[in-house]
Amino acid sequence: MIYEAQRKHKKIDFHSHIGYFGGWCDVGITPEEMLQVMDDYNIEKTVISTFPARESIEAVDRYPDRLLGAIWVDPADPAARTQVLEAVQEHGFRGIKLHPLFQAFRITDEPVLGIAELARELRVPLMIHTGHPPYSLPWAAAELAERFPDVNIVMIHMGHGNGIYIQSAIDMAIKHPNLYLETSGMPMHTKIRDAYLQVGADRVMFGLDLPFHHPSVEIQKGLVSGLNDAQLEDYYYNNAAKLLGL
Repeated sequence: MIYEAQRKHKKIDFHSHIGYFGGWCDVGITPEEMLQVMDDYNIEKTVISTFPARESIEAVDRYPDRLLGAIWVDPADPAARTQVLEAVQEHGFRGIKLHPLFQAFRITDEPVLGIAELARELRVPLMIHTGHPPYSLPWAAAELAERFPDVNIVMIHMGHGNGIYIQSAIDMAIKHPNLYLETSGMPMHTKIRDAYLQVGADRVMFGLDLPFHHPSVEIQKGLVSGLNDAQLEDYYYNNAAKLLGL
């Protein structure tokens, strides 16, 4: 069931995926199914990433008005730089995605520095999955942000499911104006309002993390967070649009 309140605000989903994910999660979604979800919940655009990137490149090429790309690379792969340049320059991708847990590296490892330099060169945000030790803790994202103050770094999941990491993501973003927060998979609805008020009205963004989470759950967190309608417009749409240059 789709509730009208969940359709009220125009949205940009800052973080989702297409494809099938087997094993422990056993979930999947096609680009066309994603577009239907977007239509159902008043989502204008979605930022997608896949690894490897072929599926997301094909989907962005097919639906450029609705799907935006974040090129997901393994920073240790010698081909990572070429993959990023091709995605951004030839396919219009809007960001770079790193997943330290999935590919078992630390945010501060040497290969990540090269990707951060590339994000600076291309002037695109660097999106980093956060919330899992020892690879992707908020303190490490803050260290990278301090080293690259002119790179916008988005902490995807803003600490994920651990309350200490969630608060730490907020604390680190308060200290570093180039750190942004994305809220998919983060269970504490009150922390959306805390982040909006403490970090900054333009640095907290909505995401679904399809197909891993149900859209109604992620949308509802914002609706019950304590933000008013104008603030929700920032959270659901304006902040992502500004960061992505839309």
